[in-house]
Amino acid sequence: MKIIGAKVIVCSPGRNFVTLKIMTDEGVYGVGDATLNGREKSVVSYLEDYMIPALIGKDPQRIEDIWQYFYRGAYWRRGPVGMTALAAVDVALWDIKGKIAGQPVYQLLGGRSRDHIMTYTHANGKCKASTLEEVGEAVDAGYKAVRIQSGVPGMVSTYGVAKEGRKYEPADADLPSENVWSTEKYLNFMPELFDAVRSQYGYDVHLLHDVHHRLTPIEAARLGKNLEPFRLFWLEDCVPAENQESFKLIRQHTTTPLAVGEVFNSIHDCRELIQNQYIDYIRSTIVHAGGITQVRRIADFAALYNVRTGFHGATDLSPVCLGAALHFDYWVPNFGIQEHMPHSEEMESVFSFDYTFEKGFFTPGETPGHGVDIDEKLAAKYPYKRAALPVNRLEDGTLWNW
Repeated sequence: MKIIGAKVIVCSPGRNFVTLKIMTDEGVYGVGDATLNGREKSVVSYLEDYMIPALIGKDPQRIEDIWQYFYRGAYWRRGPVGMTALAAVDVALWDIKGKIAGQPVYQLLGGRSRDHIMTYTHANGKCKASTLEEVGEAVDAGYKAVRIQSGVPGMVSTYGVAKEGRKYEPADADLPSENVWSTEKYLNFMPELFDAVRSQYGYDVHLLHDVHHRLTPIEAARLGKNLEPFRLFWLEDCVPAENQESFKLIRQHTTTPLAVGEVFNSIHDCRELIQNQYIDYIRSTIVHAGGITQVRRIADFAALYNVRTGFHGATDLSPVCLGAALHFDYWVPNFGIQEHMPHSEEMESVFSFDYTFEKGFFTPGETPGHGVDIDEKLAAKYPYKRAALPVNRLEDGTLWNW
């Protein structure tokens, strides 16, 4: 069997997606997600100009060799653009491998380690009262875990909170919009918010929170310590992780579990975090960290140090990535939790999938491969629209981490 062609499909059914389709001479094809939110066209170019021409003629069943060819064989390796492109190739090849074998991907990985996959959803309110309402809706829907985000008193906007009457989508403008941030107002409000949630809903529901890289290590340590009474499932992305030792300081001051990794692209981005046990959950995604082939290495390494997985699962990852992630979740022995931001009906109309969701839990399907496909004709009706993620400034105008 040989690869005879590949194409990149770009569409925007409510938001931009990039999908890679790899075709073989025996009629078997596979699809992979290549979406990099706000930088989609960069991945398209990387695939079309460099990777697809080199794929032609290769044996699609040699997944490891092809992965090494595009990673080890590239002098300019790693980084979000190249590793997202490589992930798309890798997932498409796993899809092909499953179809050839007549098995779902999780069986190729070693079979399932659990019966269902626990997910967490988002409760994003404009204020404390509306956030409490959204937590209640999530609990009533059957979720066992909820991520809490809220508007902060005295701040016009903040990460995770949608504009009035709209679903939250951070890439909200042709060019980056600008948000204003106050660390002091945020740190003062968060303990009050979680106290209210626990007072109303008790301790039977898992609570999570995403700081989105906005604090210094000592500020994050203070937040973690102040939130300890509310027993968070995790505190996510509390500082930028370019300096992995930042988490050492946080860990010294709080027992609140720590999660990080959705922006990581390789095992080297999290190696020190894992081996020094600075974190409890690794969130590197299949689509941005080189595909199933590398994320499996990260998960196996993490298992040695009692670090569990917690895949990013925002709507900027297409159903193709979600389908692959669920097969991985089904297999990986050190599974923690799976993020779930439901795709809209418009988005799901472009993709077909066999995974199911019920009362806070996912189950992947039994279709050979990862079970997700794209309707190219329907996708063509939703042309690409440039959409940028925001930037953040402090109240004095200083550019800050978004």
